Parts: sequence; C-alpha cells; structure tokens
Amino acid sequence: MSGARIGVDVGGTFTDVALSLDGELVTAKVPSTEDQSEGVIAGIEKACTEAGVDPARVSEFSHAMTVSVNALLEGDGARTALVTTEGFRDVLEIGRQDRPALYDLDAEKPEPLVPRHRRFEVDERATADGVERPVDDDEVRALAAEIRETDAESVAVSLLHAYAHPENERRVARVLRDALDVPVSASHEVLAEFREYERTSTTVVDAYVRPAIDRYVGRLTERARDMGVPQPRIMQANGGITDADTVRRNAVTTVLSGPAAGVVGASAMAGEGDDDRTGLVTFDMGGTSSDVSLVRDGEVERTTTGVIADRPVKTPMVDVETVGAGGGSIAWIDAGGALRVGPRSAGSDPGPACYGNGGTEPTVTDANLVLGYVGASTRLGGELSLDADAARDALATLADEAGMAGPLAAARGVYRVANANMTRAIRSVTVERGHDPRTFDLVAFGGAGPMHALAVAADLDIDRVVIPRASGVLSAYGLLAADEKRDAVRTHQRSLSEADPDAVDAVYETLIAELLAEVGDRDTATVRSAADCRYAGQSFELTVDVERPFDAADTRDRFAAAHEAAYGYRADEPVELVNCRVTVAVARDAPPVAHDAAGDPVTGTREAAFAGEPRETPVYARARLRSGETVDGPVVVEGDESTVVVPPRWSVRVRDDGALLAEVSAA
Repeated sequence: MSGARIGVDVGGTFTDVALSLDGELVTAKVPSTEDQSEGVIAGIEKACTEAGVDPARVSEFSHAMTVSVNALLEGDGARTALVTTEGFRDVLEIGRQDRPALYDLDAEKPEPLVPRHRRFEVDERATADGVERPVDDDEVRALAAEIRETDAESVAVSLLHAYAHPENERRVARVLRDALDVPVSASHEVLAEFREYERTSTTVVDAYVRPAIDRYVGRLTERARDMGVPQPRIMQANGGITDADTVRRNAVTTVLSGPAAGVVGASAMAGEGDDDRTGLVTFDMGGTSSDVSLVRDGEVERTTTGVIADRPVKTPMVDVETVGAGGGSIAWIDAGGALRVGPRSAGSDPGPACYGNGGTEPTVTDANLVLGYVGASTRLGGELSLDADAARDALATLADEAGMAGPLAAARGVYRVANANMTRAIRSVTVERGHDPRTFDLVAFGGAGPMHALAVAADLDIDRVVIPRASGVLSAYGLLAADEKRDAVRTHQRSLSEADPDAVDAVYETLIAELLAEVGDRDTATVRSAADCRYAGQSFELTVDVERPFDAADTRDRFAAAHEAAYGYRADEPVELVNCRVTVAVARDAPPVAHDAAGDPVTGTREAAFAGEPRETPVYARARLRSGETVDGPVVVEGDESTVVVPPRWSVRVRDDGALLAEVSAA
C-alpha cells in the first residue's frame, strides 16, 4: 500500500484536513488554535484516526497558513529595521502620491511598518547603469551597532537601483548578517524589480513577517517529526507548493497562502466545462471572509501586485478578491440605521452566539441557523454542537435595534446583506474586468460557501453552480493538487524595437538556471517565460507569455492583443519591455476522488425559510446521494463539512465524482 498524502489548511475559524490514501479521500475539521501548529497537529491526528492510518504512513504533508497575513492585519510582526541609500530614508512613508480616499480630506495612510527611528541610511550610490559609489564595510559595521541598540528583530535592506546592480546591497546584507543575529531581507533577493517604493515595501513586509514564519514553521516541523510525519511543504501565494526552508528564507511568498490553495482545489475538482463557458468563478466562503477568483482556459488567474493591510506587496500571487463576509462575520447597525455585515468577525473564540462559547453578537452562522439552513442538531466539523436559542436571542437583539419584526426578519436581512457583499466581490473580478459572469460556472466551497452560492448565483444570473466533493475543506484538497512552483523576475527595460534578442534571452536563461537549481525534479520541470510590457509613456504594465528564442515582433503582437482585451483598444505607439519573468513548475497529480453512496439519502425535514416564509423542507445526507441522482429544490443537502441550500427553481445532480451540479430548473 502507498503512503498517505495529507493537506492541512488553517482558516480563521476551522483548520481543514484532507487525507488521500489508495483512492479514498478522508476529511476532517478542527477548531483553529492561537498557535496554529497545535490545530494542525490535532487535525492530522483526527484525519488519521478516521482513516485508520498510522501518522507514520503519511508520505507527504502540504500546508497552507495565515501566519504572515495575520501578522500584517494585526500589526504584531517583528520589530524591523530598514537600511536604505542616503537621502531615501522616508521612501517607505512617502509612498505614492495617490490618496487612499480621493475626496476624504481626513484620510490617512497606515503607519509604516518601520518607524523612522529604525530607518537607517548608508552612503552609497548606484544608478540603472552601474555602481557610482561603493559602500564602505566599516560604515555598515557601525550601522549594525546602531541597529542592535534598537532591539530590531529583523532587517530589511533596500538600496537605490539594487534591482539592476545589487553589488552594494549584497555587501551591506553580508556585513549585517555577519554582525547581527537576526534575519536580513535584501531587496535584490526578494524582488529584483524596479519601482523604489513597491520594492522597499515588499522587502520590509518580508522582513516583518519572516521571524514569525521561521518560528511557526520550525515548531510545526518539530511537532510533525515527533508524530512521524514528514516536514511540511508550504503553499505559496502563487498557487504552488515549495519546501519549508524556502519559505523561511522568502516569507513574503506565503501571503494569501490559504486562498491560493482554494482556487487550485476548485480548478482541479470543478471538472470539464462546456465549450460555451468562459471558465470558472471560484467562491470560497469560510468563517472570516469570502474569497473570489477566476479560472480561464484552465489557468488560474494570477497577478504580480497585491495590497494587504493597505500595503503594496509585489510577489506573484493568485488574483483573489477578498471581502469580510464569512460565517463568523458580525451583523451590526451603522449610524444611519442600515444593517451591515462584517468585516469584523467573531472568529473561533468566542465564535458565533450559536457556538455556545460565550459569544453574544449576531453572525451569519446564527442567521443561517435561525433560517433553518443549518439544523439545530447539526454538529459543525462533526463535533461542534449548536445552541439555537442563543442564535435567536442574538438575532432578536439585532431586530430590536433595527426595528425589524423579530429574529427571522433579522436573519433574512443578514443573509441578504452578506450575499450582496459577496455579489459585489464577484462583479469586481468579472464585470469590472470586462467579463460576463453569465458565461462562467460558479464553483462554491468553504464551510459556508455552498449555503449561499445558489442565491449569489441567482443575483448574478449565473445558471450553473458546481459544489465539489469535500467542498468544506477544498483548500486542503487543493494542497494535494498543487504543483511545485517557483517564480523569478528581473527588470530589463528596453524599447522592443531596440531590444537585443540575445541580451533578453540571456536574462531569461539566467533566471531559468537559478530556478531549476532550486526545484526538486528538474528533469520533469516545465518552464514558462513571460514579459511585462507597456506602451511608451504608460505607468503600468501587462504580462504576456513570450516565445523563446525571444521574438520582439511576436511579443508586441501579444501585448497589443492583451491590451485590447483589457482596455478595449490597441495603439500605434512604441512598446517597451519592462520585466522578464520566469515560472518553473513540477506537476503533481491531483488525488482521485471516489464516490460510493449507500443508504436512504433522506434524513428528515425541517422548517427552512425561502422567499421570506418558513416551509417544511426535505433534508438529504450528501454522502448517501448516488451518482446520477437529481433532487429538486427547495431542499437542504447536509455534508460532513458544509451544507448546500437549494432554493426553489433550482435542482442538483450528483456527478460520478460526488460533486453536485446545481442548475436552474427548466420550469
């Protein structure tokens, strides 16, 4: 028998586990813990127990976490120092001239992650053409002594034009690493790309979260070793897996680790779409937030620029739009008397009122319980019982504050507002980017996603929704389906008409050699080359694939087509090559998912509210629905990790792999 593969994704409320062994998929959920590694180990133990597998038989352990993004959101990362070129101490604080809110005269930018007293200057100078004034090692040693006095826990080094000529920055980093017992992040290693502010910000983010990532991965590795489980392989923001040592050196690549795993899992399990479909809209609703993304032509949409906690982070990442609307999102009444949902969340402790852990504020989960979409006897994650009275009391308080006619009316309002938040997020990745959502399939997952998906789809006129098997832990499954992946970028700014193809190819060959030296199986690795291009005078770029050997005319044609698709026109203007990008991937096979149903799927009925009124609604056990079976709404389909709410005028059919295909009924 082969070894077991296990994926563990940490969310704000639950830690999800997917274990694959000999074609069988076993899933588990446990509450997330303050020290995430404790919940991860508890989840592995639970999944292994349910599968009857000794943890020592686990041959592969993949993991997605929220350590880095939590440090940014909560502002509790490392005390970080910044070393930069003399005269550029305040780049991090000045940022860009654009304002966070254009017409708000009181709008303020977030405080820099590095306060001014921990920002240091070094006398050196480089231009895009070369080093003009070398750095003095003795000056850097003196600087190290000053940094030590600030009790800095990490150091970021970002010198002017180090993306093109890193010689000075390399020397500064070497001296600081010799003199200080703290991690040092150098911009030419983190982001070898032009734009001073974004490069500095990304390097500072890497340094800010690096000690936390190092400690966490170290603890998890040790605990996994104690139970006989291999060292974890970590999901990166780019949708690829890499080894633990790599992310300890490149911590910024772990931002949005969990959402990336979900999109990969949705793409792997959604199945083949019809020719008339543009692709997939992935909809992941968990306990704290909802994440939406696109998959087009079988490829997960990626971006190279993100904003996390109002701070720019430039690293390849799955293009995810996040809204603060999850099962634990708290409903409240604003100063104008309007009902709002989120972004504040009850989390897992105390959690929603219905958890019975002392929470009293009404949440989306409480609303779903009052509406009958979740049963009072339901045990979330197979073990957490619910307190229906506490949920009704919380909604009753909200109803009194808003002047609504009782808990049911308040629950309907919370459900609709939460759906409206998620609908806007989907519009932002479809309509606002020139895509018609009606030509996409919606793939719903996460602990709460299938409960809201069909209502959200109806608001967008999407007529088909896929709810994969194990949808409540699909991010954990995505960890098992993700390829090993590495990215590299280097600025090489030239007009395409003047670019030397041999020089451009030399940049690509250098990047490819660096990445192939890092991957585990270079013989099976695939290489993808791309370029960031723009029309002369533009301040933004579009990324297009490039042919090798490099062909300037072909690259121009590809850019013009991409520009027309994105903005509706192409221009007769010179095109500039800005950055060369390379992605190296080693494919991993997604584990097969078998579906073998037995028994009567109908477990009973309960009152559930549709179209504003409660009605007696059949309740089905998802695990007992046979392949090919079709069920017409209204109906509630309960699974181990998530519940599917099927409103009137919808039906669901069970696919051979256990996924549910929901479609608008012909009637």
